[in-house]
Amino acid sequence: MLLATDLDGTFLAGTAEQRLQLYQLISAHPKITLAFVTGRGLESVLPLLSDPTIPQPDYIICDVGCTIVEGHNQQPIQPVQAQIDALWPGTQVIESALAHKQGLQRQDVPQERRCSYFCDEGAIDDEVVSIVEDLGCDLLYSAERYLDVLPPGINKGKTLRELVTHLGWHPEQVMVAGDTLNDLSMYEHGFIGVCVGDSEPALLQATEHRTRVLHAQEPGCGGILEAFQHFGFLGPAGLQAEIQDTLPPGKADLVIVYHRLPYEEVFEDGELRRRRPSSPNGIIPTLLGFFADGRRGSWVAWSTHDDNHGEFETHTEVDASNYPNLRAARVRLTKDDVDIFYKQFSKEAFWPTLHTFWERATFREEHWEVFLEVNKAFAERTAAEAAENAVVWIHDYNLWMVPAYLREIRPDVTIAFFHHTYFPSADVFNVLPWRKDIIGSLLQCDYVGFHIPRQSENFVDVVRGVTPFTVKEKVSCAPRFLTYGCAVGLEEMTKTIEVNGRNISLGAHPVGLSLDRIKNALAMPSIQTRMAQLRAEFEGTKVILSVERLDFTKGILEKLQAYERLLKSHPELIGKITLMTVCVPAAKEMSIYDELQTQIEQAVGRINGSFAKVGWTPIQFFFRSFPFEELVAYYAMADVMWITPLRDGLNLVAKEYIATQGLTAGRGVLVLSEFAGAAAELRGVVLANPHDPVELADTCYFALTMHAKDAKARLKEAFEVVEYYDINYWGQEFMSSVAETKKGNVIDIKEDPKKAVA
Repeated sequence: MLLATDLDGTFLAGTAEQRLQLYQLISAHPKITLAFVTGRGLESVLPLLSDPTIPQPDYIICDVGCTIVEGHNQQPIQPVQAQIDALWPGTQVIESALAHKQGLQRQDVPQERRCSYFCDEGAIDDEVVSIVEDLGCDLLYSAERYLDVLPPGINKGKTLRELVTHLGWHPEQVMVAGDTLNDLSMYEHGFIGVCVGDSEPALLQATEHRTRVLHAQEPGCGGILEAFQHFGFLGPAGLQAEIQDTLPPGKADLVIVYHRLPYEEVFEDGELRRRRPSSPNGIIPTLLGFFADGRRGSWVAWSTHDDNHGEFETHTEVDASNYPNLRAARVRLTKDDVDIFYKQFSKEAFWPTLHTFWERATFREEHWEVFLEVNKAFAERTAAEAAENAVVWIHDYNLWMVPAYLREIRPDVTIAFFHHTYFPSADVFNVLPWRKDIIGSLLQCDYVGFHIPRQSENFVDVVRGVTPFTVKEKVSCAPRFLTYGCAVGLEEMTKTIEVNGRNISLGAHPVGLSLDRIKNALAMPSIQTRMAQLRAEFEGTKVILSVERLDFTKGILEKLQAYERLLKSHPELIGKITLMTVCVPAAKEMSIYDELQTQIEQAVGRINGSFAKVGWTPIQFFFRSFPFEELVAYYAMADVMWITPLRDGLNLVAKEYIATQGLTAGRGVLVLSEFAGAAAELRGVVLANPHDPVELADTCYFALTMHAKDAKARLKEAFEVVEYYDINYWGQEFMSSVAETKKGNVIDIKEDPKKAVA
């Protein structure tokens, strides 16, 4: 059958349950073809195609029948569209002819091959009728408000009939659905029809004696479902046999959806063993803390598993003594799945684009299909775990599409999403071929959090290009965040938007540190010894420390070039400073970094070759990872921490340095790129533009020569931020914000986000 339905008041109306029921039915049933038939312009229909809960139409008839296109690519259906085009005198001709008429207000909405006005019926006098007739056009007045001037003989019903003829369908195979007099023409071509509940009285009166038209009781989608049943479109088995069974709810009141398990898996002697996580930033322990009080929960994450590893365990315990009601729900992925979904696609397509290096990105449709499959598997596992009305907390960009699948399966849950990675401006993000799908998915969330306001506002700007929305509330960014003090500063941010009748809340929550982790490292005798060794080794030399992963977003080459400029500009520093660079290699599968590694090694060799003296090397370069505890020893003795990412969502290394210096009564100076998210949060640090080699060198020199009292004062200011807004604050504040969006709060959030969750 072909379902040809109006949108507003019809296909987009009805209760949430009825809409879900009808949408799932259409998506699941291979014999239902869907056509949108609407008065909207095509531009106004496109946002609906980004909503993953709404089934994609096979055809779109819009502009009150003046535009007809394929649903999947929005290309005109010929020769039907050409015939309509030949009848239209042109928009400017119509506007000019009616410009002098009082009481006609041109509708400021996207439209083609028609001119639409707001007016009272009294404004449509004989002169208006005559002008329209002389131009060879038709006049349509509906809902006691809307006047449309259309090509002659063109309306929703006529264009639908031409589509049906073009497809070779019989009228008996078509059911039309509408709710206003604007839809009347669809009922005049022998199609079966339904006027949904709450239809315009004029439409009901005009179709009252049509035996093939049902006047349904339920509005919107409920009325269409009534018609399916009434006309027996789905056969003797009835409606219920065709609708997907509702997934029974699970037991978890809170579901964490994360790319990492809350423990580490390693194969030793052919057996899978689990051990405590060595999380570098405390996020996993913080998330685990929400289950310390016995709350029922699930942690959904992937586990790499091949057939030769034996039977796959879907559920495992996490820590029975500390979290008795938490279980890990493992999503089975093969090594190939992980390599494509995470190590190749996420890192080669999304990561460069998110960090504004879209020209380095590689977009492959077959990898996107794997990405969708993995995200769907995560969503299905999550749906099976979540209790009724549970809270689901999804983490980061590699799980962008989970909300879309999850909302369709479990409309009852509260979906929260935290974007750990930088979110770029619209002109960058819109490069992604799948931007509408991604944004459509994120708009299924109830709450979306970012590190800083700038990233949240970038998201809002991207949404603005995808779908209409209303800003419900804005809030000031001060005093929590810098406003005009850095490149990522912002004065105010959007807190709530309304999209298609749903409120979506937004927030800024910079991830904090676990200071206990640093305190524990500093208390270790081996670290105390290592700190003493480093101080002795670099006595009389000021140490500039740089710690980052091998990545073009980190600005490593730019920093080396600035260091070279620093030595040339200030030869008095030669022999008195050392740049110690710790560069953590990328995974072997990530070949995109091979060229960068070569360039960095060449730059280090050139600088050392140009400036080195007996007993002194300008750069000590370590191309390997360091244990966290040993890094703390380096943090404690470094005079300057030089962090210069070209773009970064936050940068926790900056906070680790400030925390270590603060806990050891140091006076180290942090030189931080103003394009790192932490720059909008940390006060007292020296900000630098990593794209300006002169400023990068000058700020490093400023930090090296800063007076001790000034350095201590700056450190104190930054340390207060890091100490107060720790990792527990981050988790508690985020969940408090989610609780505000959830009716019947069951999360038991403490009033003070500063209170520890574990």
